[in-house]
Amino acid sequence: MERTNYNGELRVSDAGKKVTLVGWVSNRRNLGSLLFIDLRDNTGIVQLIALDPEKIPDVRNEYVVQVKGSVRKKEVPNPKIPTGEIEVVIEDLKVINKAENPPFIIADKTDALEDTRLEYRYLDLRRPCMLKNLRTRAKIVKITHEYLDANRFLEVETPILDLATPEGARDYLVPSRLHHGSFYALPQSPQLFKQLLMIGGIERYYQIAKCFRDEDLRADRQPEFTQIDVETSFMDQDQVLTLCEGMLQRYFKEIAGVDISLPLRRMNFWDAMDLYGSDKPDTRYGLLLQDLSEIMKQSDFAGFADAKYVKGIVVPRKGKETSRKKVDLLSSEARKFRLKGVLTLKFENGKLDGSFVKFLSQELQEKLIEQLKLKEDDLLVFASSNDRRDIDFGLGALRTLFAKEMGLIQPGTYDLLWVVNFPMFDRIEGTDQYSAEHHPFTRPRDEDLPLLDTDPEKVLAYAYDIVINGYEAGGGTLRIYDHDTQWKIFRLLGLSEEDVERKFGWFLRAFRYGVPPHAGFALGLDRLCMILCGTENIRDVSAFPKNLQAVDPMSKAPSSVADEALDAVGIEIKKE
Repeated sequence: MERTNYNGELRVSDAGKKVTLVGWVSNRRNLGSLLFIDLRDNTGIVQLIALDPEKIPDVRNEYVVQVKGSVRKKEVPNPKIPTGEIEVVIEDLKVINKAENPPFIIADKTDALEDTRLEYRYLDLRRPCMLKNLRTRAKIVKITHEYLDANRFLEVETPILDLATPEGARDYLVPSRLHHGSFYALPQSPQLFKQLLMIGGIERYYQIAKCFRDEDLRADRQPEFTQIDVETSFMDQDQVLTLCEGMLQRYFKEIAGVDISLPLRRMNFWDAMDLYGSDKPDTRYGLLLQDLSEIMKQSDFAGFADAKYVKGIVVPRKGKETSRKKVDLLSSEARKFRLKGVLTLKFENGKLDGSFVKFLSQELQEKLIEQLKLKEDDLLVFASSNDRRDIDFGLGALRTLFAKEMGLIQPGTYDLLWVVNFPMFDRIEGTDQYSAEHHPFTRPRDEDLPLLDTDPEKVLAYAYDIVINGYEAGGGTLRIYDHDTQWKIFRLLGLSEEDVERKFGWFLRAFRYGVPPHAGFALGLDRLCMILCGTENIRDVSAFPKNLQAVDPMSKAPSSVADEALDAVGIEIKKE
């Protein structure tokens, strides 16, 4: 198919040039004596003009056409598009393929519901904003290859059909046809294999890795996702973070045009939790959590007498407009984090007001006003709990809610930091058992090794997450590389020798043959792309994503399969 130029690349310097263009009709305007057509290809839109419309075949939106004509300078430029200074005078137009009327407007601003867009994803991808997102994604991958190749990393693929291992989410299982009753699992990450590559002497590995997790979905999560996966030997934590920062710096410079100052700041896990109510804090705005335990426990409120933690946030200029209904909504949100609800006080006319005031003496009221430095019309939202994480996460969710409601987040700004020194373990509620905060191969800090025998909850790990604008964009750990420590961790996680042998025996056997100190990290390609594209919806940066029900509205996957296919793998569907 003949084509001399791409539509979006024509400029006023091309005036007088004969061109042959192809693409889709984005819009047509018939003025009787003149016909205007906007022609779109994957580089952009150019305006065509027919001086004799009767000689032009009938065309409609999304027809595929080929046009021959001459470029000329416009009398009235259109500054909204890059080709706005020129137009192409049509000399010949050929319809290559007709199109039905599309089910929604194919433009950056469209009226379609998301499921409609996903059902007709091939049309949605014609929208310039979607193409721009995919270009950004491709550029991230290109920079990744260039940066890691230059740092002597080797790209290695790891298996997709794998053994099920516990990594915090449910596995997607694949039945074996040759071994009825046995299943592969799709990898949640290449964790064990990349560690084996280090034992195998690769030293510096990376992979653009496809990963799968069967978990509840949300705006920034998909059942299948892509990691920029990195593992290296003989590097300490500072060296690993420096390596990752250099790559992040290139992403932001070459894609967003933003200079990231290095090194990035680091924040301890518990500082992030206690101040921001999140292990992925967005520090672009205030509304910090305040510890009110000392004052509130001296109140006459019985509900605070036995509470380990009482915390609150001060929301400026929200006192007068906060109704009882609003407080009920805040309490409803807090209960999602196992809090009983929230209480509120308003600061009006130099004093505290609200139903809770009756539980505070005048002295306690003055202490509260002084500690929080309250100003006129401030709203104090507070809660209590015996669980440190619950109260932090609960108030952190309210902090984010108020920040969005009040427009405290300035668009186009970027906030990057490391959260470090994560707890090694999290106690499973109502039991004496522990779960791994990251994964069971995370290395405890050297100074905390004795605590494994005496107080495991106080053990901190060589673990680090990169946080961008309140999103966990990636993270990693130093890995355990000695056999005894790894076994001690398994025992603390409640795994028997039989459990360990069945799940990890093949992996641990490699520990007998000289394991180098090693560490790694993974960046979420989808989430990183989402941030750099300025969207809050991860489905906007994947070509063919699933919806919030983990369904593809276009192909209708997942679907039932024929009985013959089930018989081949020895599976029978249990009737409800």
